[in-house]
Amino acid sequence: MTEEGDFAGQIVDGKNKTNVRCQFCNSLMLKAQEATFSEEEVEIPLMMQMQDKTVDSLSSEPLKDFWLVKDMMTFENIGFSNTVDGRKFLVCADCERGPVGYHDLSTRHCFLALKRVVHKDS
Repeated sequence: MTEEGDFAGQIVDGKNKTNVRCQFCNSLMLKAQEATFSEEEVEIPLMMQMQDKTVDSLSSEPLKDFWLVKDMMTFENIGFSNTVDGRKFLVCADCERGPVGYHDLSTRHCFLALKRVVHKDS
């Protein structure tokens, strides 16, 4: 596990340094020090999908930096979207934008993508 890259300043002792908020409506998703940094590459659907009538699947991108939340009740504000391949996607409960991460149905752990949220206390 590395604490490198664009997010190194957000990781202190392996946890989120500041509050985690929705990048669109500023809704508080997770309080500081409530999640553990996790690095694994996972394909997550893009937040904005291109409208292509010939493609029957979602466009996605590989993401690798996540906040691991072992108990979904730790979240201040999170919603759940579609289930695909054993994962339920996470969205902002207020504005319903996302996916901002996923919930693994087998482990019951949630993974919030650092790239898809903002880190600020207010």
